[in-house]
Amino acid sequence: MARFHELTVTEVRKTIRDAVVVTLKPGNGAADAFDFTQGQYLTFRRDFDGEELRRSYSICAGKDDGQLQVGIKRVDGGAFSTWANEGLHPGDTIEAMPPMGGFFTPLDVAANKHYVGFAGGSGITPVLSILKTTLAREPGSSFTLVYANKAVSTIMFREELEDLKNTYMGRFNVLHILETDAQEIDLFTGLVTEEKCADLFKGWIDIAHVDTAFICGPEPMMLGIASALRAAGLDDGRIKFELFASGQPGRLARKTVSQGAATAANQTSAAITLDGATQTVTMGKDRTILDAALANAMDAPFACKAGVCSTCRCRVLEGEVDMIANHALEDYEVEKGYVLSCQSYPVTDRVVVDYDQ
Repeated sequence: MARFHELTVTEVRKTIRDAVVVTLKPGNGAADAFDFTQGQYLTFRRDFDGEELRRSYSICAGKDDGQLQVGIKRVDGGAFSTWANEGLHPGDTIEAMPPMGGFFTPLDVAANKHYVGFAGGSGITPVLSILKTTLAREPGSSFTLVYANKAVSTIMFREELEDLKNTYMGRFNVLHILETDAQEIDLFTGLVTEEKCADLFKGWIDIAHVDTAFICGPEPMMLGIASALRAAGLDDGRIKFELFASGQPGRLARKTVSQGAATAANQTSAAITLDGATQTVTMGKDRTILDAALANAMDAPFACKAGVCSTCRCRVLEGEVDMIANHALEDYEVEKGYVLSCQSYPVTDRVVVDYDQ
């Protein structure tokens, strides 16, 4: 079970006006625990006025960079991202879980593949880690990046991307799509929609020879891109998603059962295993597995509580739950019984779940 470790901040560098790259060093013998795979993220926690906040940020460093870095863009009203941009300094310490996430594919030094990445705004952070590592470790492969931003001034890692183009000339190409800044080619102005992707596939991206596509950005953009990729012939097995925000449109919130209606018919006995110990709790069927665990003083892992990350993953061994949102688990994981506990409500009168598997 992943637990928080203390990391030391060694550098905080601005990449654009409202985003920083934070370099971190694990302490107390935790270096091995933070040996990440390209495309993974870290979950941080910090108390703000007595309230614990947890936030996940993607690693932007490549595997061969020799350092651990995350990119953090400030969000309006975001306590954690504002603090990271304005109040975090070298020498400070911060708590984080070891790297998590499956937004990657295995690499092979002998491979000769063509990858394409689509990133929107700060969605570039995991894609940058992926493309840097891939270009370095698969010398026969190439990578095309479609990067969407509002304007030139909002492009994170702009100089680094240009350096990569020069380093991997002929193997790495980046197409900048800007929402507000006019460009010489009209196709590169506006939003990245399903229709724009179809036009890109006609003359700018040889989609017929793409082996894997990586998409990270706002959900509406990702859905349009994925639809265009499928229409162009890519199956779901070659399309990898990483969602960094989700409004979960069209999903109804679970109705809270009134205290008077809290009868045995809507109660569940949940046996929850965590860190080798099993605790059985009685919970309402209008409550998630994660909330029930936390309410009973169990230190269950979590981060986004929106079904976007996989930090709260557990496995259902007995009984049935209803997972109302899933933007993180692969189909094969769900088939094996894994669920996101922050989105899973018990359906049967007894459930057995295990966070340790």
